[in-house]
Amino acid sequence: MKLTILGSGSAVPHPQRSSSAYWLETASGTILLDFAASAIHRMAQEKLDWVNLDAIWISHFHLDHIGGLAPFLFATRNAPEMKERLKPLKIFGARGLEKLIKSFDEANSYKLFRQPFPVEIREVEPGEEFEILPDTRAVAMKTPHTDESLAVHIRCAREGKSIVYSSDTGFTKALGAFARAVDLFVTECSFFKDKPIEKHLELAEAMFLIRFAKPKKAMLTHFYAEWDAVDFAPEIEKFKPSCEVIEARDGLRVEI
Repeated sequence: MKLTILGSGSAVPHPQRSSSAYWLETASGTILLDFAASAIHRMAQEKLDWVNLDAIWISHFHLDHIGGLAPFLFATRNAPEMKERLKPLKIFGARGLEKLIKSFDEANSYKLFRQPFPVEIREVEPGEEFEILPDTRAVAMKTPHTDESLAVHIRCAREGKSIVYSSDTGFTKALGAFARAVDLFVTECSFFKDKPIEKHLELAEAMFLIRFAKPKKAMLTHFYAEWDAVDFAPEIEKFKPSCEVIEARDGLRVEI
């Protein structure tokens, strides 16, 4: 597995951090974890094979996590690069995903589903195990952020590797259990300290979950601008982590 960070920031404009999107390469194919509006161009900037993207995971319906999906489908419908594609594009997310995409489609008769290739939408329930790629299983967990918010645990049988992506979440010890012993635990850490909202994490909470989960590696992401003034490594070291804790940065590539 390899993870490429397309967007390590929040919805707020930032000169170095775009909004949420993570390109996951596995032995069975590729998955885009969340789809901010900026992700369309970030995929091209990072020279990723967006034409053959196999699956998309949408964690919840805030626009900094789904805002690029409809524009992407609008683009692929007429993109010359996509004319020869036959394999389906699979889109996974919570209940209400199909209705939301259809609402975008109907807003101006964009014909988002009239693609050269099949578009398959699969709505999943918390706790449901499903095949996200061949030989790659996933399970979702409800998180305290929005009504539909889901974390996802992905395991590739061919590689024997696993990743948990929290996306946006408030604090819940269950997330630490969900990520127990994974190869990479990617968790939001929106605020450094004194967070102004319960439905996100600050550093102390994220580090508690990492210590509880005991992953082989962890990554913090979804940073607000206050993190610009933080010296990351010394602050992490104060918590004496039992594994490497990586600061997500746009363009960073991590081997899992």
